[in-house]
Amino acid sequence: MTKLLEKAVERVRALTPDHQDELARLLLRLADAEQEPVPLSASERAAIAASKAAAARGEFATDEEVQAAWAGFGR
Repeated sequence: MTKLLEKAVERVRALTPDHQDELARLLLRLADAEQEPVPLSASERAAIAASKAAAARGEFATDEEVQAAWAGFGR
């Protein structure tokens, strides 16, 4: 195991069991090249299309909006 992966595992150990399981599932998906892509719901596809359209128009979040969004995740 690389030092970077060891560092990541140490950080994950400090999380709740539910968060650990969520990250473990994500890591397994990333490591499994044979797995099918996760299907998107209609609302997820619509949100992605709206985001792409906004980007094409040059509409991006301000630095303040990005910081506020990350603050909601404790960052």
